[in-house]
Amino acid sequence: MATEPGKRTVSYGRFHNLQTISVATLPPRPNGFWVMYAPPDKQPPPPSVAYDSKITQRYHELIKKNSYIHGGAWRDPTITADSFEKTENILRASPHLPIAGYASISYRLSPHPNHPQDVEETPTESLRTAKHPDHIRDVEAALAFLQNTYAFGDKYILVGHSCGATLAFQAVMGAVAGHREVRFNGGVNDCGAGAETIPSSPGPLPPALTSQPTAIVGVSGIYDLRKLRDDHPGIDAYREFIEDAFGEDELLWDTVSPAQMIGSRGVEGGWKGGRLAILAHSMDDELVDQGQLDVMYEALRGWERGKATRRRSSARSSATVEESGNDDGSRAVRTMIIEGGHDEIWSEGEQLARTIKYAFVELLRMGIAPEPEPFGGEKVPSH
Repeated sequence: MATEPGKRTVSYGRFHNLQTISVATLPPRPNGFWVMYAPPDKQPPPPSVAYDSKITQRYHELIKKNSYIHGGAWRDPTITADSFEKTENILRASPHLPIAGYASISYRLSPHPNHPQDVEETPTESLRTAKHPDHIRDVEAALAFLQNTYAFGDKYILVGHSCGATLAFQAVMGAVAGHREVRFNGGVNDCGAGAETIPSSPGPLPPALTSQPTAIVGVSGIYDLRKLRDDHPGIDAYREFIEDAFGEDELLWDTVSPAQMIGSRGVEGGWKGGRLAILAHSMDDELVDQGQLDVMYEALRGWERGKATRRRSSARSSATVEESGNDDGSRAVRTMIIEGGHDEIWSEGEQLARTIKYAFVELLRMGIAPEPEPFGGEKVPSH
């Protein structure tokens, strides 16, 4: 496969071969944004489990710098950073978009029943044995690496599909973000109390992101783990992949669910620099239902009522200071109707690209993104 000019794969960690990022830089663009993505992972059910005819299996995430975080229920090894390629090509065909670069993030995965490994024969750096907080720790490490390398500050959009959307919002949750160096062993009422050091740190990194994303785009996202399980009674695969990634403690499921944690422990208290959240869903999605978007929309209402602050380096020192966001610091939460099945959204690229284009439409309306050429007048209904 030919590599686009300016595109390369870099490693952000030294303990696992999945700790990589596919990065593409574009010609310099004043005030351009990065789009970041994390590739989705497919999810075939175990042969022994009976599935509803509508249940196929694949889960994904996006991050935008444009940064993208893929899905795949935290465990599918067949989905790689290349899953963002079609979307990226569609966006590249719209040169008016103020995009400075793309990043597609890979992260350590949990075990998959259809892709077993021999722990005696498989090298440690290739084992898929990740458990929370390994996945989010890798995503945060990748974002910190990108910020240190490309110095884009808060000018990035984090895009996630399916469990990638979970990770995108976890990266700004008060109860989850920044916990890269500990494994949580407690319940919802003692977050941080039952923690132990994890030796497999992705490498020397800052303790926190220097700047949070200006926007997050969640596509077909999973925002309430317990609700996802309860809304699909009799389909064991939902419970199984959640337990594979987070264990059996359902209080922990609530702690890491972006739609469950509110106030200081949720997105409202953690995403201080954020300006825009977009939640996209397709009525054709056979894996994640509309209820996930609905509960996340409600959870974001308190965040939307607040005003953004951002961290910047002082001109006179290396310290960071809090200041008001661009213009009046207002925030917006938007919902978007897209089309296609759960995996078609990312595999065909067009719908995923639509969500990113819409993010730029809204950022322009808010006076945050630079003035582009016309977007073609596409209008998207809000919630």
